[in-house]
Amino acid sequence: MKKIRPPLGSKSNILTQKKILWSIMASIKFLFCIFEKFFSHQLHRFVTKYMQKFICFMSPYIHITFPDLISGRYLRRIGVYTCIQSYLSAKLSERAKRLNAEVVENSQTPLVLTMGDNEEIIDKFNGVKVWWVANHTSQKDLDDKSSLTLTFHKRYRGLITTSYIQYVLDEGKAIAMKNRKLKLYTNNPSDDWRIYKRKWSCITFDHPARFETLAMDAKKKEEIIDDLVKFKAGKEYYAKVGKAWKRGYLLFGPPGTGKSTMISAIANFMNYDVYDLELTTIKDNNELKRLLIATSSKSIIVIEDIDCSIELTGTRKEKKDYVHKGKYSNIEENKVTLSGLLNFIDGIWSACGGERIIIFTTNFVDKLDHALIRRGRMDMHIEMSYCSYEAFKVLAKNYWDVESHDGLFPIIEKLIGETNITPADVAENLMPKSIAEDLETCLKNLIQSLENAKKKAHEKAKENAKDEDEEAQLKEEEEKVEAIENSKENVKKNGVIHEFGLV
Repeated sequence: MKKIRPPLGSKSNILTQKKILWSIMASIKFLFCIFEKFFSHQLHRFVTKYMQKFICFMSPYIHITFPDLISGRYLRRIGVYTCIQSYLSAKLSERAKRLNAEVVENSQTPLVLTMGDNEEIIDKFNGVKVWWVANHTSQKDLDDKSSLTLTFHKRYRGLITTSYIQYVLDEGKAIAMKNRKLKLYTNNPSDDWRIYKRKWSCITFDHPARFETLAMDAKKKEEIIDDLVKFKAGKEYYAKVGKAWKRGYLLFGPPGTGKSTMISAIANFMNYDVYDLELTTIKDNNELKRLLIATSSKSIIVIEDIDCSIELTGTRKEKKDYVHKGKYSNIEENKVTLSGLLNFIDGIWSACGGERIIIFTTNFVDKLDHALIRRGRMDMHIEMSYCSYEAFKVLAKNYWDVESHDGLFPIIEKLIGETNITPADVAENLMPKSIAEDLETCLKNLIQSLENAKKKAHEKAKENAKDEDEEAQLKEEEEKVEAIENSKENVKKNGVIHEFGLV
């Protein structure tokens, strides 16, 4: 009797196929163990080499590996791996099952996810499917090594190597910049460069200032924001016109008007690191250039109170010959000059790195050399003036979450229009000093401060008027005395001429 075979999709047929597959796999494993144990290492390497070549020849897929570390004198981390990891982290939450989590404080995305070991992610680019696999190897007495392997069909080699990888790197950089912690740098004295092997020291920059909370006229604030947005998107434009991708801002105004807060708001808005440059610790112009080279792109270089940092007031002085007196003979030469600072701002060295903002602050803009703050170096001059009523309302919203007060706001509006008071003084009055102080108490304290400031300004104006009257009276008396002296001198001269006439 003829034996009837079960259909292909039946359970018995599937079980039979699995048994055959397991038998083949067990045989291969057995043969591999025999090969490993009884054959030499050289033969093993030879067979493995040509087996891999055979597999690569038969496989239609290409594999590209991006290592975490590269070897040299020391193992060092490379940025390509970090960029790819940042790009893939944006796709992990929906597609991956094994994830590594990292919490980043003071970041727009506090929870950062990365691929777990041997995890695979499928990505698509212009309709082409690619595979990413995370690899991790741990060796005894050696550093752990991680890598990411990209797999794709060989027919898309050109598209992947020229367009896709660059796309991944650009997207990864943008994501990493968004997730990173901002840093605040300060320059180390040059004597410490060899000891610490770094020119800048840094801490995490976590200043909470934002443009929304900045006490400033709304129209002026909008102009600054528009200028920053245009600058950030202007890479191609700056390249087109042949200028370095940088922007200069001059913040000037009385103390307490919010210049430092403005810098913090710009840094948070642009997501840039801040380099606080202290000119008094720099010996010469050459060190200034080295510090510039050591700064990163997407950063803000700040020189606060530049009128107090070095001699930059008035006209430029000519070089003088100084007497050599022992070891202090070169003390005048080891200084940053105005010429060196000008080259730092927009000279050849300023083009190293892109997307950089330079900010100067000063309380006395009239004292600065015009060459330092001209348009092209300091592109935008921002006056940080005394507190206006609009700025006061911003502060009231910040401190008390109120936008009006029928009884006290009109009084404050009138007094602020008649008195010069800084936003810092207004904020000090609005901040409660104890639990018992409420909104009305703080507003009354502000009114009292405004009235006191108005009274002091009135008294000072009287004193100034009195001093001006006394000075004018003194000047008038001096002019009378000078006129009398000139008259006597003329009489004397005329007398002498008359005597010569008699002779």
